[in-house]
Amino acid sequence: MNGVVFRDFLPWQDIMNYLEAVVRVYNRWGRRDNKYKARIKILVKAEGQRYVDEVETEYREILERDGGLHTIPQSELARVQAGFVQPALDLPESTDEWLAQAEATLGIEAAKTPAFARWLAQNVKPHRNLQLRAVSLSFKRPGYAPGDATADQLDAAAVLVEKYSGGEARVSHTQNLLLPWVRLDQLHALWQDAKALGVAQPNIGLLTDMIACPGGDYCALANARSIPTASAITERYQDLDELHDLGPIDLHISGCINSCGHHHSGHIGILGVDKDGKEWYQVTLGGSDGKHLSGAAGPGKVVGPSFSAAEVPDVIEAILETYKQLRAPKANGQQEAFIETLRRVGQEPFKAAANAARQPHETQTA
Repeated sequence: MNGVVFRDFLPWQDIMNYLEAVVRVYNRWGRRDNKYKARIKILVKAEGQRYVDEVETEYREILERDGGLHTIPQSELARVQAGFVQPALDLPESTDEWLAQAEATLGIEAAKTPAFARWLAQNVKPHRNLQLRAVSLSFKRPGYAPGDATADQLDAAAVLVEKYSGGEARVSHTQNLLLPWVRLDQLHALWQDAKALGVAQPNIGLLTDMIACPGGDYCALANARSIPTASAITERYQDLDELHDLGPIDLHISGCINSCGHHHSGHIGILGVDKDGKEWYQVTLGGSDGKHLSGAAGPGKVVGPSFSAAEVPDVIEAILETYKQLRAPKANGQQEAFIETLRRVGQEPFKAAANAARQPHETQTA
């Protein structure tokens, strides 16, 4: 379900007061007769604007009657902020001259090495400090589950983090490693070391940068395996030129309806389902988490009955071939992204292509 906007703005110091109001109203009205409906999203959907109005009333009473019991003081904000200070970095003082030299050097290296240029464009993002960049090390490569790494590889990655990112790294929800404090003049050296470690694939945001849960190989809740499906798609799309031609695509895989792989928010989503004790996979199209070109957030729509594991790679290929046939050039000379084409032409051509990729077997309705 899509989240409902209750307020466009709330003073930061009142967030706990407002959450208190949300919980109080839920506690007052929440379903206790049916445990499957005892969820706040069920109540919000059932009551609609009435729930929003009750929360606003309760919030005002908390401020006026209870004196803002949970108002966050400035001292608490300062205490939390102290845990997010920039690490000690050896940065030059003459910013303009240094930046010009660093950017010129990067341009020379990128011109000499197309692979480095592609990595800069795909895996390196701007930083609020112009002397720095945020860099993603890709843990999506053949032979490994998405986001997987050995102990030795993590030890080696820790060395890179210490050397290039002030000793700080973050594991992203996309199952990659983000280095948030990389100096501009150290990008080429980092790329060389990351390439030697095998985590310099320039595929961030592309098809093979998929999110996948552990699935039936490791999770007792799963209906189907996720890792073999992810591996089959990864192996099929190893041509970097093809990946970059396809452009930004969010592919998410979940082994069950608990949705740990966020399949519902993928441009292409794959959900493992159980049918007569066998593994089958639903495919959804058009999901979005609301970022970049994806537009408003929303869940994807199922293209039809589920597919066998052997069919899924062919289904994905059929969908992408349809996209390449239907995409249109944009005013800036680039091609439409997958999600843009899908929203422009609708789901039907993609559904038809996906279902045409079925192999002959007994019809399933999972």
